[in-house]
Amino acid sequence: MSGWDFFQKEILGMQWLNQLIGRILSGFGMDLGSPVTGSIQFFIYDVIKIMILLGCLILIISYIQSYFPPERTKKILGRFHGIGANALAALLGTVTPFCSCSSIPLFIGFTSAGLPLGVTFSFLISSPMVDLGSLVLLMSIFGWKVAAVYVVLGLVIAVIGGSLIEKMHLEDQVESYIRRASAIDLPQEQLHVRDRIRYAWEQVCSTAKKVFPYVLVGVGIGAVIHNWIPQDFVTAVLGTGNPLGVLIATVVGIPMYADIFGCIPIAEALLAKGAQLGVVLSFMMGVTTLSLPSMIILRKAVKPKLLGIFVAICTLGIIMVGYFFNAIAYLLV
Repeated sequence: MSGWDFFQKEILGMQWLNQLIGRILSGFGMDLGSPVTGSIQFFIYDVIKIMILLGCLILIISYIQSYFPPERTKKILGRFHGIGANALAALLGTVTPFCSCSSIPLFIGFTSAGLPLGVTFSFLISSPMVDLGSLVLLMSIFGWKVAAVYVVLGLVIAVIGGSLIEKMHLEDQVESYIRRASAIDLPQEQLHVRDRIRYAWEQVCSTAKKVFPYVLVGVGIGAVIHNWIPQDFVTAVLGTGNPLGVLIATVVGIPMYADIFGCIPIAEALLAKGAQLGVVLSFMMGVTTLSLPSMIILRKAVKPKLLGIFVAICTLGIIMVGYFFNAIAYLLV
């Protein structure tokens, strides 16, 4: 096993943990070949693995995030114009919280700080779709090639989507109380390393409490798919024989609410059952970017026309990404 394979399988994928849980269950006399035991093993392994990765990632990302309050971000982005500002905003979105509901307050803060609307939407699209958490978890499940292409295409959607919204001049579609608000800039530069570590740890605890129920639900659904849903059924609906699989996965994913940590187990189980790679990734993007709860929150900040354009751009981009992945899947696996 090469050094990279070891890192991917044993460090990120924690296969040693899966084997340990299997030995423990076997030691209790449980049949590892049965669907019930398989579901239990899948559930325990994925919950522990995801929460460990979650804690480590949030600690690192929150520490980085402590350097970028809205007003300071405005100053940084203010040095750039046009597509360069959109690209930088999309990149900054990768070091923010792990779900769209958490990103919307930051989007409101950036808008209140006076950033161009297209720039703030580039951030809003990229933040839940291509954060560093998604990169690490995708690497642990699908390998570095899939993870890299996923992140690049997510950033492309964010840049193009924000640029289109900017060209449409939809500033009047932002609710007036957002446009009149004043952003508050905390003296982040005066924080010491110890303060930033304390802030990062608080974010770990807060985010873990918030996402843990969704991780349990996501892993539970993944365990059912992995051990109880017939492979022939998944292949028929979401496999290569159904050209509408990407559309189905996108539409099904949008009403759900989960972050990247909650939908990874479902995606992993679907892929193992024969779903196309593009279908699985479209489902993930739909869930993390356009969940119904986050759209309800966003509606409080923008008017229906802008919300509809945002959803349409993201949906079209997700569908195109799904079919693109289906077309090149043989190069990535």
